Amino acid sequence: MANATMVTEFLLLASPDGWDLSFLYFTVFPITYLGTLLGNLLIVTVTTADQNLHTPMYFFLRNLSILDMCYISITVPNACVNSFTGNRAISVAGCATQIFLVIFCAYVEMLFLTIMAWDRYVAICQPLQYPLIMNPQFCVHVTLASLFSGLLYAVVHTGNTFRLSFCQSNVVHQFFCDVPSLLKLSCSDTTSNLVLLLVSAVLICGGCFLFIVMSYIRILSAVLKFPTGNSSKAFSPCTPHILVFSIFLSSGAGVYLRPSEESHTLQDMVLSTFYTMVPPFLNPLIYSLRNKQVKEAMRRIMQRQLFSGK
Repeated sequence: MANATMVTEFLLLASPDGWDLSFLYFTVFPITYLGTLLGNLLIVTVTTADQNLHTPMYFFLRNLSILDMCYISITVPNACVNSFTGNRAISVAGCATQIFLVIFCAYVEMLFLTIMAWDRYVAICQPLQYPLIMNPQFCVHVTLASLFSGLLYAVVHTGNTFRLSFCQSNVVHQFFCDVPSLLKLSCSDTTSNLVLLLVSAVLICGGCFLFIVMSYIRILSAVLKFPTGNSSKAFSPCTPHILVFSIFLSSGAGVYLRPSEESHTLQDMVLSTFYTMVPPFLNPLIYSLRNKQVKEAMRRIMQRQLFSGK
């Protein structure tokens, strides 16, 4: 326990042994980050400015875009600055803050994607009841419930992690602080931490996954009854949504649920990139470039700007 008080900072790992990943921090990470910010900011602007997009679906999409901008900003800028300056140190308080925010954003992201699947299910399978079920009060309440439960979830996991003693090393084998990396550094018994991670993953992640799968099974069964042209149009937004959620869930599970003795630093860093960077980057591409309503709204906004400029 005495050694634990000596740990006042952690050192983030820029690259695993034998690998030079500086090109990622100077090219791929900044480009992905800027693309994510611009894409999600565009969605927020369009869905706010165009009255035709003031619907439950685009309300949740706007919230998801705001969350994604925050989510990717927790890890990527700090990793790029650390690589540029060569300063890999992060204080214990800074590490705890980063873990808290990553867990919070990942949890809320998962709930938002689940809610969006529910929204599509109601819209396609119960269209007449859609305005009644997905009313503005329900949308606000379910969003607030996601945020508050996310705060509680992040507090529990962050507090359970930092009650441990860290005396093995202060080198975090990741480009940001995360729970699995810190558990490897602890000289305390981490059994309760691992059990909590497993139980929460099964109940929450597994529950969201099953809910989304069941929603899309019902959507698919309903869509198959539509005429051929309408069925493909109705199900087209669902396929990329399933893809993003699958990438997010599988990569996160690969990092958090894999036994530490089977864990490899490079593989963990790649998987962490997938669950922290890929979904925020893909969401605006999926919901803007593939979405006819968003593209038409963008066209109307640009036309208004041109006419107002004259």
